[in-house]
Amino acid sequence: MSFKKLNPEIKEALITNEIETPTSFQKRILPKIKSGSDIYGIAKKGAGKTTAMIIGTMQMLGSKAFEDAPRALILVENKQAALDLQAAFLVFTRRTDLRVYAAYEEHDIDAQKEDIYIGQDVVICTPKRLNKLFFLNAINVTQLKLFIIEDAEFAIKGKYYNDAVRVPESIEKCQFLIFAEELYPKLKRLDDLFMFNAITIKA
Repeated sequence: MSFKKLNPEIKEALITNEIETPTSFQKRILPKIKSGSDIYGIAKKGAGKTTAMIIGTMQMLGSKAFEDAPRALILVENKQAALDLQAAFLVFTRRTDLRVYAAYEEHDIDAQKEDIYIGQDVVICTPKRLNKLFFLNAINVTQLKLFIIEDAEFAIKGKYYNDAVRVPESIEKCQFLIFAEELYPKLKRLDDLFMFNAITIKA
């Protein structure tokens, strides 16, 4: 998939950031994201995984805000990862009205509940905070289009695993994207929990 086939808001962001051509990994994975497939995106650092995920998410959401409920949930390991990914999104979304929010344990949960209730399109969460928000009925997943785990190696560690899989197991219909440097057996077992005929794209 060339960048020419992306929506205008993404192409404008690519031009602004002087990104002219997709990496080989991006060429392979972006059409599969657009197709709606569940995907394991496996590549080393520098292959463009995060940019592919941001572009793919924007494309699937039409690069526009819509109603109040989140349409993309992204799991990350910790507060710093959430803030870093939010900043990476804002590089691409700053000229759109897409709302990108980061939720993590170190912030007041009542304030987070209010912020999410007001309306967010993309919510980036740590596993524990997502589960607490979900348990409190503070995050509506009925409009969800994408559930993503970024740098997913963390999710198979003992202290994260149960929290990482609890919410996606409760989602009736959604596209799942898992990004990692290596497809470990425990990541592959997510096939049996909530992914459906997932394909693997490797750099």
